[in-house]
Amino acid sequence: MRRKASFSLAAVLVACAFGAAPAAHATPSSSQTAIVSLGDSYISGEAGRWQGNSNYQLGSRNGTDRAWVSTWWGGYYDTSRVYLEGTDSDGCHRSDVAEIRSAPISVNAKVNLACSGATTANIFRSSNGGQSQNGEAPQDDRLASVAQSYNVKLVVLSIGGNDLGFADIIATCATDWTTSPSSAPNYCYDDQQAAVSQRMPGAMANVRRAIDDIRATMAAAGYSSSQYRLVLQSYPSPVPRAAENRYPESGWSRLDTGGCPFWNRDLDWARDSLVNQISDNLKAVAASRGAQFLDLRDMLQGREVCSTATSLVGSSGPSPTRSEWARFLVSGLFQGDLQESFHPNAYAQRALGNCLALVYAQPASTNWSCRNTPGQSYGSMYLVPSS
Repeated sequence: MRRKASFSLAAVLVACAFGAAPAAHATPSSSQTAIVSLGDSYISGEAGRWQGNSNYQLGSRNGTDRAWVSTWWGGYYDTSRVYLEGTDSDGCHRSDVAEIRSAPISVNAKVNLACSGATTANIFRSSNGGQSQNGEAPQDDRLASVAQSYNVKLVVLSIGGNDLGFADIIATCATDWTTSPSSAPNYCYDDQQAAVSQRMPGAMANVRRAIDDIRATMAAAGYSSSQYRLVLQSYPSPVPRAAENRYPESGWSRLDTGGCPFWNRDLDWARDSLVNQISDNLKAVAASRGAQFLDLRDMLQGREVCSTATSLVGSSGPSPTRSEWARFLVSGLFQGDLQESFHPNAYAQRALGNCLALVYAQPASTNWSCRNTPGQSYGSMYLVPSS
């Protein structure tokens, strides 16, 4: 079954971003070690419910829907199997395969404090103007509790995308494709580039402030900067370049089949201008604050939604070598939640975990770019120095 092409333009609004610790007090030298993630949907585990994309609407959706529970009488969907600790209902969507959980790093606890939709204001301590989200205290306040209960070895942060209005960009580009003809396309890149450039200085200032806040929290818990690793990561592109899109620019297949309704010019801008601009600015922030930088701009290369190197999942089931690693655009009526659209799925989240482990095994003084190996699974991620 193919997803219906008709839906309200408001439905293209994508919520982008885009573990509690035991009570016992510990010190940075405690034998009970932990790694912690903070930030938005790209690290919380949004879209971790899915492995590949399928247009079949029933049951497990050709094996792509990890929330499906098969029974003798049929089956049902249980999103709490994937989105843990009640985050299936509150919208934080911390998945069981989120980057911090998937990372093969040997510690006693892997604590995910990130929440889908978070902005930098949700990172800051409440005493520093931070805001709660979905009934939870600001993430840095929660980090303070973890830092007092475990020996935290690594803090990894993904933030800034929602400060830049990434959801609005996606919505505008999808709406422009849907409402204008191929003979006279209404592109989104020009006005959206102007909006991003206007927001960028403030967003990066807030990312710097978030890092300073994390440093202050760790210092208050008794940590010196050499006793833990702080990694700031960037964002991968969930869509390919125009030349790497398997669906034609005209017609409805980019929407009702592939779930990537963007004009070619906008695809090229998103992949090679927007993602690069965000990554470069985040790298500069990391350098200014002594944080290690994990560059993810090329992490989904060839695995994006509608990429020519991948395909939709059919009756033979999903595959990490052939299926897409990002969630396609859905209306929210037939498969999962709209906010899952254009986020790394379960395959990509496992890949991100491997990226994090590879960086953690390297000296903290070096920045790295993580990439996938074409035709291989998520276990074949590799690093190159980030220039």
